[in-house]
Amino acid sequence: MPENRKATARVSRKTGRRHPLATVALLAIGLVFTGGAYAALSATTASAETDIASQQTIDEGKKLFQANCATCHGMSAQGTGNGPSLIGVGAASVDFQVGTGRMPMQMNGPQAQQKPVQFTDEQIKQFAAYVASLAPGPAIPAPELVDGGGNAANGAELFRINCAMCHNVAGAGGALTEGKFAPELTNVSGVHIYEAMVTGPQNMPAFNDLNISPEDKRDIITYLKYVQDNRSPGGFELGSLGPVAEGLFIWIFGLGTIVALTVWITAKSN
Repeated sequence: MPENRKATARVSRKTGRRHPLATVALLAIGLVFTGGAYAALSATTASAETDIASQQTIDEGKKLFQANCATCHGMSAQGTGNGPSLIGVGAASVDFQVGTGRMPMQMNGPQAQQKPVQFTDEQIKQFAAYVASLAPGPAIPAPELVDGGGNAANGAELFRINCAMCHNVAGAGGALTEGKFAPELTNVSGVHIYEAMVTGPQNMPAFNDLNISPEDKRDIITYLKYVQDNRSPGGFELGSLGPVAEGLFIWIFGLGTIVALTVWITAKSN
């Protein structure tokens, strides 16, 4: 009997013993958990750093501003006789004007002309961070508001009501008074379209969130992206200038062809 008890105890000890790889498995699980938690924390921190400009970014933006913009806008962006004050225009305005090449202006005229961008994306963000630090103003929109994932049908209706009288229903642009014009929108990024809506550059009115909500602005961008990606199913667009251009085409080429054909038939019959 004593020997049987000893054998049973030995079996019990063997049954309760952990596998040699159990320790390795526990360490691996711990490392995976720790790494995942660190990655999530790092992503959150990076996101916060992107949203909130650091003092270093603001300082770099100030140096760039005073070297490139102070002649017109003043050393502290207070404005001069050559350019308006930028205090309170916000980061969105700077990102739009510099990011589309409109600023620095090449020459005086009815409105700033779009041209190749003069600065890198990092420098543009530094400009924007500095101006935004001077006073509250419209911020650069969040990525989810300019991704083109909204309601294109609602965006088309809003665009026709608020924008088509200047930019054309297809976003092809149009002429205004005194040499000014509404630019074409088919090749403009969603970020710059949103920034234009909230800042009102040139002769464009500003649409704050009470006029057009951020979701509706997203829908407008979605509609313009749809127009850009889905060209006219009817064939040649004639510049998307609407019924005037289409009617003129019919009068000149359609009726002209009929008249020429009539003359040719008459000449043959004689």
